[in-house]
Amino acid sequence: MIYHLALSCLAPVLIAQGRYVRRMTPVLPLPDGDITGVSGDGPPLRLLIVGDSAAAGIGVTRQSDALSGRLVNRLARSYRVHWHLHAQSGDRSVDLLHKLKQMPAESFDVAVISIGVNDVVKMTSLNAWCDNLTAIADTLGSRFSVQRVLFSSVPPMHLFPALPNPLRWWMGLRAKQLNETMQTVVSAREGCEFLHIPYSGNPQDIAVDGFHPGAGAYAQWAKHLCERIERK
Repeated sequence: MIYHLALSCLAPVLIAQGRYVRRMTPVLPLPDGDITGVSGDGPPLRLLIVGDSAAAGIGVTRQSDALSGRLVNRLARSYRVHWHLHAQSGDRSVDLLHKLKQMPAESFDVAVISIGVNDVVKMTSLNAWCDNLTAIADTLGSRFSVQRVLFSSVPPMHLFPALPNPLRWWMGLRAKQLNETMQTVVSAREGCEFLHIPYSGNPQDIAVDGFHPGAGAYAQWAKHLCERIERK
């Protein structure tokens, strides 16, 4: 209720600030490096990483410093990791769902999902968000035989330096609501897990655009994901 009330009262300010942020925030390129590969020795682990610009590694210059590189590097200490990264900057949950349905069917043991920031930005309704997450989990199970689906939490957007207040507060409120809904969806589904990613807010861990993770944030994210994946 507060979210919609704030929108109705602050709409002119929020719209103006949104336009300002889009105009002033630098567009960062995709990092260099592989988006699929095999690494490590040990039991085989088939890993799929999907989602938005954070999954794609925007914010660093090399995939080795991004989520996929950091996570594969950690998992490769214990497994022979066969990994694939499919992510697109700007994607919402509905976009991810459509792309999963179009991807060639393949089997994976674990899927890591980063989605939600663009659902906040583009004002996806909570009902649509819930439906999309449910369909994403269903598709990963039926089309890709995924045994474990790890949904990473939507980051606390009220700490993003690129966003001025009250836009920062308003988007942070929505991010919290999406996380609450995500937890509800995940808790009702076998094989799905919600992973809360600690976010220090330290400027050194954030990319130069003040919006995406930097190398430090990706390292922490990968650490928590690896610990969860290795937890039987």
